[in-house]
Amino acid sequence: MLGIVLAASAALVAPVAGLLGHRRVKQLRNAELMRIDRPNGVDEQGFVRIGAIEQWISIRGEDLDNPVLLEIHGGPGSSNSFFGPRTREWEKHFTVVRWDQRGAGRTLGRSGAEGQGELSIARLQEDAVEVTEYVRARLGVERVVLTAYSFGSVIGLRLARRRPDLFSAYVGTDQNLHDGGRDRSAHHALLERLHAAGKRKDLAAVEQLGTDPRTWTAEEHSTYARITATSEPRTADALKRVVMASLWVSPLHGLRDIGVLGKGMKLSAQLVPETAGYDDWADGTTFDLPFFVFQGDHDPYTPPVLARRFVADVHAPVKDFALIPDAGHFAAFRHPDRFLELMLAKVRPVVTERQPAAR
Repeated sequence: MLGIVLAASAALVAPVAGLLGHRRVKQLRNAELMRIDRPNGVDEQGFVRIGAIEQWISIRGEDLDNPVLLEIHGGPGSSNSFFGPRTREWEKHFTVVRWDQRGAGRTLGRSGAEGQGELSIARLQEDAVEVTEYVRARLGVERVVLTAYSFGSVIGLRLARRRPDLFSAYVGTDQNLHDGGRDRSAHHALLERLHAAGKRKDLAAVEQLGTDPRTWTAEEHSTYARITATSEPRTADALKRVVMASLWVSPLHGLRDIGVLGKGMKLSAQLVPETAGYDDWADGTTFDLPFFVFQGDHDPYTPPVLARRFVADVHAPVKDFALIPDAGHFAAFRHPDRFLELMLAKVRPVVTERQPAAR
């Protein structure tokens, strides 16, 4: 999701003054929507010492006996925390854990860029393990459902391979897959969309990049992501009506947080070139845990055809692949009801059967 969110940021700048009153009303309504008052519920947000720095973690749900869902957000450098009102229904069936990674969101806002320490895929994986251990201890569960979004699924796949003892299932959405640069169909599809739309400037920019992302700089990856997102109507619409609109009216976020989101995306852009040469098939398609991928049927950035192909090659105790109709990138948040239906029909029965709570 690198650079995609930045494409929509300008939509919030010009009309800010006139929208502040309306924004405040929406924030108050969302704060009421987000209230949890069930006796066995949980609503905690705060900073936890992870990887030697203070990192922001939210734990929310209406029933602590529900399965725990740990999210690995995308970006890199984005956040899922502002989607709370859109995904409120999820918390009736899962305890949802949201974590702002180093270099992102409130973790970045806490100590600034200079206080983030090492920023690498390996370090984020280590942080994710620490967060998982914290959540297991805090909630008294043996395993959690690992749910990874977009760039976060790069980390999620590696965690699922290496530490299946921590997780009751893996769920990838906007699943980011790499095959060592062999499949360039998404690149060619982008060129065709731009040509058909008459977007000559963007077409020239993409052609100038070449077809091998392993040679691109972080800035070039960001350019490619922006053009890809804005070339597909569902994804472009989700940028404005789902991503930026959710951040604008989140009761947990102030105006400063909008700026921090952009800073996090820019700071974390350095992570992307490291992943361009990855090969998920070579790294291994055997997973010792239930494995699910739910993908937007029109996702231009993480194409469903590649995700379907990977799942077909996966060996796991249980596996499933499903499309989310009328969705590009950000599929789970564009259609949170459909994503929840998939989680309840396919994932929850498996994890509740395999993993009773340890409390």
